[in-house]
Amino acid sequence: MREDLDRRLRRLQASGEPAELIDLGCDLAEAGRHRDAEGCFRRAAALGDSVGSFNLGNALAAQGRNEEAVEAYEVALAAGESDAWRNLGLVLEELGDLAGAMHAYRGAGEAGDPAGWLGLAFLLREQGEREDALVAAERGAALGDPVAAAVVASWCWSMTFDPALEPELRAGAAHYPSARADLGRLLRDTGRVDEARWVLELGAKLGETESWLPLGNLYCDELGDEEAAEEAYRAGIRAGDVYCHHNLGLLLVERGDVDGAVEQFRLGVAAGDDLALRALEQFEGS
Repeated sequence: MREDLDRRLRRLQASGEPAELIDLGCDLAEAGRHRDAEGCFRRAAALGDSVGSFNLGNALAAQGRNEEAVEAYEVALAAGESDAWRNLGLVLEELGDLAGAMHAYRGAGEAGDPAGWLGLAFLLREQGEREDALVAAERGAALGDPVAAAVVASWCWSMTFDPALEPELRAGAAHYPSARADLGRLLRDTGRVDEARWVLELGAKLGETESWLPLGNLYCDELGDEEAAEEAYRAGIRAGDVYCHHNLGLLLVERGDVDGAVEQFRLGVAAGDDLALRALEQFEGS
């Protein structure tokens, strides 16, 4: 494969055919040879090909050269390559230009890319603009995107805890981990503990961080299995769910391990969990 790519690269050294250069560049990029791919895309872009400019941006972004990637995407957009909007949003977000990223994601969405609406939705939600975030996600769902639909279902559940959302959460469970975790919570709340356990254990086996906390809660509160609950909380912590520190701390308190509980609350506080802070204040003030 490498010999074939090198042979094609030598053959196209002086090529004036953008399509051939782009095809080779894509194959080089797929092989992880982003510097060589950059050269092909740069020559195609110099020949005035907008797809070449778009792919040049991708090759530069793959090398961590985001400022240069922004320039390439902007050239592609100016030439009418609307596919560049979302990738422009991604690199601008990585560069910390959130206003620019939101503008780019909106451009992607308006060009018919549901992932653009989702990118905008998540940024708006991070800024505390939850209503606008939901509207953006709904626009992505309206384009037929199952991930956007799952996000909408999950966010609506977090606002309403409406059991009528069960069909949407079931449909979204395979597309958005929070939707699976929310489905587990809904099933537990409506008395279907065995199915809730199956749903959450599946999420955990699939490596979905979001399933560990509700699974631990179910083990503890519904099944009375404290050892399984502790294992679930600790697995959640290892997977990056900082809120598991608080629930593990509460479990340790029930077992009489106050020192261990306080340690968990402190770890939760360090990660920004307000519930852990209130629990820590309670124990340190007593």
